[in-house]
Amino acid sequence: SLASMTPRRRRMLAILGSLALVIAGYALLIRPRNDRDWTEDLARTPEVTFRGDTVTIRNVRNFDYETADRWTARWEEQAYDLAQVESAWFFVVPFGNVRGPAHTFVSFGLRDGRYLAVSVEARKERGEEYHPVSGLLRRYELTYVVGDERDVVRLRSNYRGDSVFLYRVTTEPAKARALLEDMLHRAEALRERPEFYNTLTSSCTSNIVAHVNRIAPKRVPFSYKVLLPAFSDELAYDIGLLDTSVPFTELRRRALINARAAAADSAPDFSARIRT
Repeated sequence: SLASMTPRRRRMLAILGSLALVIAGYALLIRPRNDRDWTEDLARTPEVTFRGDTVTIRNVRNFDYETADRWTARWEEQAYDLAQVESAWFFVVPFGNVRGPAHTFVSFGLRDGRYLAVSVEARKERGEEYHPVSGLLRRYELTYVVGDERDVVRLRSNYRGDSVFLYRVTTEPAKARALLEDMLHRAEALRERPEFYNTLTSSCTSNIVAHVNRIAPKRVPFSYKVLLPAFSDELAYDIGLLDTSVPFTELRRRALINARAAAADSAPDFSARIRT
């Protein structure tokens, strides 16, 4: 108990408590901003305009990579017919060999053969590295990267050497479209009202879950598999969002796309080839 502690230990506890209060107070005082010195790959945010069935997006990322850290930047303006959205896809990218931490993102297929990836990420400043603890302390703003799959997927599979798992979501086109629209509205809102990334409450996976549950309330229950996103594909399988006609272990084996991504590389039909 506190009363049984030595004066020295009580002083140390008081110092640590005061330090924790100072850190917490500082974290609460800082405000999210969009005008920092961002890394080049996160320097621009999507500018989204809806007109009927057409959405026009400025700053669609489509970089040409030489290595994971060296690229030719290319930001594009693209228009998409939302009536052509026919599928949604879920990517899981584990971090290293420890199953638990992972990055997740989604992609949307259109009947014209294009695929649009939407990746919720921690927006880093130049010189910053991502760390999950820093993600709890308001170190990063939240950003939505909207990009061509040859950028967003290939960066991870072909240049960073991460394992990339790809799953088709079992949903009808109308809900896939609604999910894409919801994510794009949030991406646009962040341009005017920036927010902080949070490893637990506002991460890649928790934001995807929030979008899904806005489209289909309570579709995704609370689970530790959201906090440990490398298990999020298991959760999606368990609640019927993925193909359940085969055992999950077999589905996951088929979902690993690295060999196909390496073979497709910069091919124009990259997205089709990673799905064969």
